[in-house]
Amino acid sequence: MFHKLFFEFQYRFSKPPWDSGITPPEVVAFVANNPTRGRALDLGCGTGTNTIFLAQRGFTVIGVDFSAKAIAIARAKARRANLAIDFHVADVSRLDSLSDPFDFVLDIGCLHGVDLARRAQAIAHIARLTRPGGAFMLYAFSPRSAHESAHLLQIRNVGIAPDDVIAMCASHFALTRIEHGMNFGERASAWFWFEKNSRL
Repeated sequence: MFHKLFFEFQYRFSKPPWDSGITPPEVVAFVANNPTRGRALDLGCGTGTNTIFLAQRGFTVIGVDFSAKAIAIARAKARRANLAIDFHVADVSRLDSLSDPFDFVLDIGCLHGVDLARRAQAIAHIARLTRPGGAFMLYAFSPRSAHESAHLLQIRNVGIAPDDVIAMCASHFALTRIEHGMNFGERASAWFWFEKNSRL
């Protein structure tokens, strides 16, 4: 509950540092290098920057975030851009309202914030909603090290280690690429490119 309230506060009373308004170059490159369009799902979509980017490039997109304020901002931005985008206020570990499969699922910094007890459930929903052969692109940063100080408002060690990401996804997805980096130059992070196993 505190985690959700933290995000609501951020979107209502400040400009969160992650809400840059810029689609990451990794996503831009992936879309440019994969001309096939179809249905896309943006998990943890925030104020809709990447959702709108995908819609402008020919995808039929659904955006999901558990912050009602972020979704309200995203809907307003989509209207100003004259785009018909379906936005949902929902928890990524409870996506039962979605059923039709997606060709591309994008998660930038959402899964690593999900409680440990619900991560497997979130991955199960992502797998269910990704068509065989479809792409799942994930960005996540690793947990803080033992000597790293926490942010004043963080009561959890948010993050997920790359090996844990790969292990959680292994029964549903094939890892096609991983790129390691640093989040804001401070926290180890990684981009993951997965393909949904065709046999599933």
